[in-house]
Amino acid sequence: MSDILRIARKELAAFFGSPVAYIFIGSFLAVCLFVFFWVSAFFARNIADTRPLFEWMPVLLIFLCSALTMRLWSEEQRAGTLETLLTLPVSTWRLVAAKFLAGLTLVAIALALTLPLPLTVAALGPLDWGPVIGAYVATLMLAAAYLAIGLFVSSRTDNPIVALIGSVLVCAVFYLLGSEALTNLFGNRGGEVLRLLGSGSRFDSITRGVIDLRDLYYYLSIVGTFLALTVYSLERLRWAPDTDRPEGHRRLTLITGLAVANLLAANLWLNSVDGARTDLTQGRVYSISDTTRTYIGQLQEPLLIRGYFSAQTHPLLAPLVPQMRDLLKEYQIAGGGRVRVEFVDPADHPDLEREAGEQYGIHPVAFQTASKYQTGVVNSYFDLVVKYGDQFEHLGFQDLIEVKVRGETDLDVRLRNPEYDLTCAIKKVLYSYQGGGDLFAGLKAPVKLHAFVSAQLPAPLPTLRTDLEALLGELQAKSNGRFSFEIQDPGADKALARQVEERYGFKPLVVDLLKPTSFYFYLALESNERTESVPLPESLDKAGLARAIEAGIKRFAPGVLRTLAVYTPPQAPGEFGLPSARPAYGQLEQRLRDGFTLQETDLKSGQVPGDADLLLVLGPENLDQKQQFAIDQFLMQGGTALVAAATFKVDLGRGAINARPQATGLEDWLATHGLTLGKSLVLDPQNTPFPIPVQRNLSGYLVEEVQTLDYPYFPDVRESGLANDSGITSNLGQITMNWSSPLQVDQERAKGRTVTTLIHSSRAAWTSDSANIQPDFKAHGDLGFARGKDRGTKVLGLVMEGRFNSAFTGKPSPLLAAAGDKKPEADQPDAAAKPDSKPDVKPAVVSGVIESSPTSARLILLGSASFLTDTAIGLASEATQTSYDKPIDLIQNAVEWSLEDRGLLGLRGHGQFSRLLVPLSRQGRIFYEYLNYALALGGVGLLYWLARRARTRRDQAQARYLTNLEGRA
Repeated sequence: MSDILRIARKELAAFFGSPVAYIFIGSFLAVCLFVFFWVSAFFARNIADTRPLFEWMPVLLIFLCSALTMRLWSEEQRAGTLETLLTLPVSTWRLVAAKFLAGLTLVAIALALTLPLPLTVAALGPLDWGPVIGAYVATLMLAAAYLAIGLFVSSRTDNPIVALIGSVLVCAVFYLLGSEALTNLFGNRGGEVLRLLGSGSRFDSITRGVIDLRDLYYYLSIVGTFLALTVYSLERLRWAPDTDRPEGHRRLTLITGLAVANLLAANLWLNSVDGARTDLTQGRVYSISDTTRTYIGQLQEPLLIRGYFSAQTHPLLAPLVPQMRDLLKEYQIAGGGRVRVEFVDPADHPDLEREAGEQYGIHPVAFQTASKYQTGVVNSYFDLVVKYGDQFEHLGFQDLIEVKVRGETDLDVRLRNPEYDLTCAIKKVLYSYQGGGDLFAGLKAPVKLHAFVSAQLPAPLPTLRTDLEALLGELQAKSNGRFSFEIQDPGADKALARQVEERYGFKPLVVDLLKPTSFYFYLALESNERTESVPLPESLDKAGLARAIEAGIKRFAPGVLRTLAVYTPPQAPGEFGLPSARPAYGQLEQRLRDGFTLQETDLKSGQVPGDADLLLVLGPENLDQKQQFAIDQFLMQGGTALVAAATFKVDLGRGAINARPQATGLEDWLATHGLTLGKSLVLDPQNTPFPIPVQRNLSGYLVEEVQTLDYPYFPDVRESGLANDSGITSNLGQITMNWSSPLQVDQERAKGRTVTTLIHSSRAAWTSDSANIQPDFKAHGDLGFARGKDRGTKVLGLVMEGRFNSAFTGKPSPLLAAAGDKKPEADQPDAAAKPDSKPDVKPAVVSGVIESSPTSARLILLGSASFLTDTAIGLASEATQTSYDKPIDLIQNAVEWSLEDRGLLGLRGHGQFSRLLVPLSRQGRIFYEYLNYALALGGVGLLYWLARRARTRRDQAQARYLTNLEGRA
């Protein structure tokens, strides 16, 4: 080993003693920086990753490594020094290894000088270091392979130019084998085989952040093969020409052939090894997590995951098929026989294609393709079906991929978060199947129902009590000991009434304010110190009571699909009597439906649907008392209410941005709990760009044009503004809060409850109560708005937990007041005039006020509803040129955290395209770009100084040695 290191140092000294090393390193850095900042347009791309640095590396290294190795052996042969080398007391393989090590060290030094680039990206955004580490490893392995090829070609000729051209050709062949230009001609199966042979495709596999033993060995086998051939080629130069080969020569030929054959054949054996890999990405995007294994562990029946992938598909989708195949194999291994994975090309299986269309609604998608010679349309499949029992979920290519637009014809396509998407589908089919079976199968502990019912009840409640007793008896008989009940009368026991009020907040009910005869009719489920109130159904019948109790029991079972009650504002009348546009939350609702059951409600009945597990209030406008009461009592029953509201309504119509104050109707209700929704909007110099209509004066003529400019009403909240200790925001990384009102907490009124700030602005933010939200860049510079005096951190989202006191404490129920204002139809004169008609008598309203909640109650308040609309998400997607779904992730996190179904919180990792850079001015971008140029130049200069210093020391040492020799003489 000492001989190898000594010769390698000599070769490195030769490199740095001539312009070779500096030309190589300088060219390498110049091309890398040019590609990173100009070709890939790093700042315009607006993604915090280093993919542009390594995207062209397989092609760049072909030329640089060929140029580096072209003289290593050919120059020795041409100068006649090879004979001297081969006669040294050093074996040939050591000489080859030393030259290879010297070349690889030079490449490693050049790579080390690119480290300022990922450090710059990390300073500007949430960089995932896993793909960065994988990319550097892949680059070193690829360079090693190219260097070994270059050494072999150089050993076969005495002409450096021939060696250069030969090395480029051989390396290019390895690269082209796995390139899209070739793999697209052979379909999925043939393309996958070619990708296994291509050096570039293996490089892409590692740069994802997945270190696979098969990929590493692929490069090592190329290195070993060509280094062995180099040794053999040099040894052949020792042999005398035109003579019979002695035994030693034949033995060396046989050993070299066997070594090369075994090195290459081992790739075939390793190809079947699936588990020898390490996923370095944050959140382990390309591996299954413990959460996924937990859901798979709940399977009682076989789960089928079938992939429909066409052999002829879009070139951008084809490389994703092997990635999906590898991931699904891990699901199959984790399932231990309970998960069956199938891959189908519908073109080869017409019966399965017909089944896919008829049963699962899967149809081919027409993709337009273009090549050098022609354009065409290919109809292909890129779909997954997850089936469990009689339940199934379909994931199309839109659900599995994310697209980044880099130019008019340049798209970057990757898998979005395949494990999350698959596990969500598994969770949904699992819970849907379990929810349709045994009600008590998913209970982890026995559940007891406490019924507090008076002996004397007004009509029609006596019948409902009889139905209740019968229903509870039926449920207990079917539960196998996992359900019990107890019926008590607090009206006959003052101590019990006091206990019920203190523990559950239950107070006597009345039917009619004019005849205030009080009674009790409350239901509460309890298990392991957790309590859930069961609301009485509006219909006051046995069927409604059964639905309410069963929905309550399901809340204690982890394996049941949850129900979300969603309120959105009604369509209000606009100008000229025409209805105005209502905010659309289609994307949010679609994503929530993937994991939950949604039930729309207007809350006008004064009650939240009885089977709702969580209440989602989006953009409330002028809520009346009954609607406030519905939200209040849902919270008092121990539920979670998520309210997204602002005090201004924004209109983007007519090519301008307009805002007007908008009352939510919840101002007094929030104040009861110590919360205030500020009557202003937050502006932040750290913001997300927004396509804004801007007027430009051209010699007195006003021209309106759209520009992407800084817009302070879009606060760009990064990790420092997100609560890292909360499951709701810890994995978001970034979110834009469009047109958000500030939140304030009255600590005195909020005493006894825990308040956690989820989202807050930067310290430079301020507020404005102006309805003019159109920027004026001429008057206020780059920001377009005057900076306010109240600068500081503004709270944009929070969660309050604990025991709440009702805002209706000491007041009659608004439901009774509303019922008392109307006379029954039978009491009106028109009813008597029509003896044949039957009066429309509405059922009695049974309502009381629960004055306090259990400690499980939660209120999540967000200062904006606009950021959840399709319009805002579309604007953010347009600004980032990718699918922007951070607002949807926030709501999904909040829902799962509230329902204590938190397994998917950590699984919902960062999509690569959602890692956005912090907003920078033009001057800031120029600064960071030229800083990297300066660091690269400084690195080359430092290397030159170190080489000169080492050479000076070496010359001084030689001079001292010669002086000592002369002195001895």
